[in-house]
Amino acid sequence: MKALIYTGPEKVIYTDASDPEPRPEEALVRVDSVGICGSDMHAFLGHDERRPAPLILGHEAAGVVVQGPMEGKRVTFNPLATCGKCKACLRGQDNICPSRQIISMQPRQGAFAELVTIPEVNLVEVPDQIDLDQAALTEPIACGWHAAKLSQRSISIDLESANALVIGGGAIGVSSALSLKALGISDVVICEPNEIRRNYLTEKCGLQLIHPDELDVNSYFDVVIDGAGFESSRELASAKVQPGGAIVHIGLGSAKGGLDIRRITLQEITFIGSYTYTHQDFREAAQAMFDGRLGSLNWAVQRPLWEGQQAFEEIRSGSIAAPKTILKPN
Repeated sequence: MKALIYTGPEKVIYTDASDPEPRPEEALVRVDSVGICGSDMHAFLGHDERRPAPLILGHEAAGVVVQGPMEGKRVTFNPLATCGKCKACLRGQDNICPSRQIISMQPRQGAFAELVTIPEVNLVEVPDQIDLDQAALTEPIACGWHAAKLSQRSISIDLESANALVIGGGAIGVSSALSLKALGISDVVICEPNEIRRNYLTEKCGLQLIHPDELDVNSYFDVVIDGAGFESSRELASAKVQPGGAIVHIGLGSAKGGLDIRRITLQEITFIGSYTYTHQDFREAAQAMFDGRLGSLNWAVQRPLWEGQQAFEEIRSGSIAAPKTILKPN
């Protein structure tokens, strides 16, 4: 098969690779569409020690099953493989299974390729009205859905009465905002410094976007979702969350700094780390997409897989308006 292989910092190459061999109870999927995630960018830049080269990256995918019980079906899939037996899995928190694996991280190769293997239980059939480019958005949307549900459980008022600030207009921020609205918060603002991204999302998604400098000094939010995860975004989240509110931290931009621990303590603010999604969240997010609750899903651009190097460079430069780039192996 052909694949886009990460070979070292700032370098991916389109080349031949061995076809993957499904393990017992795994399916073989021919990839149609696969998104570039922020974690792929971290690896591309050489910032993710969990993803050493050489490696096939990519875990936001949809395609057609070519081997397995669902052969011939159009699917998207949860890229997390978990044990199903540990305490975390048994209480429905399989996303924090101690032995979890994810495609695009050793020992599992990713989906920037013509073929990928995945546990059969992770497959979600895609209905006819959803194209596979849209279906590939399920994974980032599931991340936002999980964060929104954590918000729902962490504040003392109904979501219908709450307001929310989402920091970052990338795919995770957009997914979080759309999920919050689908779950009942009508007053959602995305804070995004990139003007071309703000204009694009206003047009494509009908979301409310502002530059960080435009935030009212006297405005506070019941829920703040940090989809960026940098020191500056944590500072903003700490400053703008309502007393008694919740910060849900999902971005992985940098590891340290930014939290106002004194204010979080004195104002009884809840701080929650949000990692991926549970198996249930993934299926719920997929169904919300299929039911049209998350909008038109037209906020991605497409590139052929062999233009992967260019696609990564475009994202890094900030010159691309869309929050998600979908690579097309075929």
